Amino acid sequence: MPCNGRRYEENQLVNRLICRQIFVYIGILIVKIISSTYRTEVINPESEMDVLKRGQVPIYASWHQRFFPGIIFFAKRKPISIMISQSKDGELISRIVNQLGWHPVRGSSSRGGKKALREVYTLAKKGYRIAHIVDGPKGPRGVVKPGLLIISKVSGMPILPTITSAEKKWVFNSWDRFIVPKPFSRVIIRFGDEINVPKNLQGPAFENKRSSIEDNLEKLYIETDLLWEMPSKIKEIFNHV
Repeated sequence: MPCNGRRYEENQLVNRLICRQIFVYIGILIVKIISSTYRTEVINPESEMDVLKRGQVPIYASWHQRFFPGIIFFAKRKPISIMISQSKDGELISRIVNQLGWHPVRGSSSRGGKKALREVYTLAKKGYRIAHIVDGPKGPRGVVKPGLLIISKVSGMPILPTITSAEKKWVFNSWDRFIVPKPFSRVIIRFGDEINVPKNLQGPAFENKRSSIEDNLEKLYIETDLLWEMPSKIKEIFNHV
């Protein structure tokens, strides 16, 4: 009986591992298929190029709600890393983005954050671009957590507000109303002006900077979403060639 019990547990473990791998491949397939149909245009690409021309690498700062269109788009900017929570959902997401070319670092503000920030700092020094979900993994939505500023402060890397907006989208009933652009939707990716965080920033000045970045991101998201109500502007963005 003990041998049968161990064999049963081993079979259960194998089945769970197989199921997880199947979910990973299904997730990858879904992301690739949907993303391949998007018509994407970039606003203010010069902001990113200016950082790269100086030999620096940016920290792409985005809301959790809007990161789906960037999964494939930014995977092309190798080497690139992203911090993902140590939750079960985070495990699945980590496996998916790893297969798509990202370097996932496991940790969040609530669990494993200090270790993850040290790893991100090390990767940044090696030339990795860093994508950072400012309000992840569980919000509140749009609230910039201190980790973003800490990464910039210790690494010397500039923060690059990275805004995504879709013409047609699905909105999920999650804590942040997570958005997935519908197939064949037009998508805007907009870079804001770079933000630098001084190495000696602390105390009230640190909080003021954090709050300022938070306000700046919200303003950019609102402005970019409003572009879909301006047909002439959208025509200019998508028919510029």
